[in-house]
Amino acid sequence: MYQLYPPIEPYKQGYLQVSELHKIHFEESGNPQGKPIVLLHGGPGGGCPPFYRQYFNPEKWRLIMFDQRGCGKSTPHAELRENTTWDLVSDIEKLREYLGIEKWAVFGGSWGSTLSLAYSQTHPERCSGLILRGIFMLRQKELRWFYQEGASYIFPDAWEEYLKPIPIDERDDLLTAYYQRLTSPDSNIRLEAARAWSIWEASTSRLFPDTALMRNFGQNDFAEAFARIECHYFINKGFLNSENQLLLNVDKIRHIPAVIVQGRYDVVCPIVSAWELHQAWPEAEFIVVQDAGHSMSEPGIRSALIVATNNL
Repeated sequence: MYQLYPPIEPYKQGYLQVSELHKIHFEESGNPQGKPIVLLHGGPGGGCPPFYRQYFNPEKWRLIMFDQRGCGKSTPHAELRENTTWDLVSDIEKLREYLGIEKWAVFGGSWGSTLSLAYSQTHPERCSGLILRGIFMLRQKELRWFYQEGASYIFPDAWEEYLKPIPIDERDDLLTAYYQRLTSPDSNIRLEAARAWSIWEASTSRLFPDTALMRNFGQNDFAEAFARIECHYFINKGFLNSENQLLLNVDKIRHIPAVIVQGRYDVVCPIVSAWELHQAWPEAEFIVVQDAGHSMSEPGIRSALIVATNNL
C-alpha cells in the first residue's frame, strides 16, 4: 500500500474574482517548476482540505487547488446564484490563464469527476491527462439511487436519520423536499436539513463508517455550503444539456491519457457508472479497488491514486 506524502504548506495562495459576485480561493503547492495539475474537489460544495496535497509527489508536481464557488474559503459562502457547472468550467479556465499555465493534468473524484469530464470535454486542448475517481455523471438514476431509494437498503440506520427533517407526506420526492428547506429563510430549518443531508453522505462514504468524518460533515458552516450547493445542482440536473451528455461526449477526450479509479462497494457513486464510462472509453485505464467504498482516504483507493499520479 502506498502512503500519503508528508504534509506540506502552499507556497502561494490568493483569491481570483471570477464574477461580480464570486471570488474563488486558490493555492499552489509542491514544485513551482513541476508538472501542473489542478484538483477538482467533490460535492459540489465540498472544498479542499489540506490533506489533498499529500496525494502528489511535491518534487514533481505543481499542484493547484481551489474552492469552487460558494464553499471552502471562497466567497460569498453557500451562495447559489451564478453557481452552475458551466460557471465552474469557466472559473477553471480563468484560473489557468491567471496562473499562466498552457496545459495541465486534471484530478477529480465524485462530483470532481463530473466537473473534470465537463471541463475536459469543453477544453480538451488544455488537458495533459485525467485522473478520475468515484465516477458520477449526474444522471437521474444516480440521484434516485442515493437520495430517494437504493442506498437506503444498505444503510437503513443512517437513512432513518436522513429522513427525519422531512414529513412523511413529502418523502415521495426527497430532493424537492430538501431543496425547499435548504433554501428556507429560516436558518434553523436550513441547518437542520443541511446537517442531515451532509451526515447521510459521510455515513455512507466509507466501507467501514467513520464517526470523525460524520462529525466534520455535520459542522454548521461546512454542512450548509455542502448541502445547499449539492441540492441546488441536483435539482437542476447538473445544468447539463442532456441526461447522458458526459458519456456521449467521450470522443472529445478519447486521446487524453486517463485513469479511472473506482471502489467496488461505492454506495455514493455505484460502480455501474464507472463501468459504463469504461465501456464507452476503453482507452482509459480502469482500476477497480475490490475492498473499498467511495472515499479517497480508503487505503486501496489512496494507493491507486498515488500510483496514478506518480505514473502520469
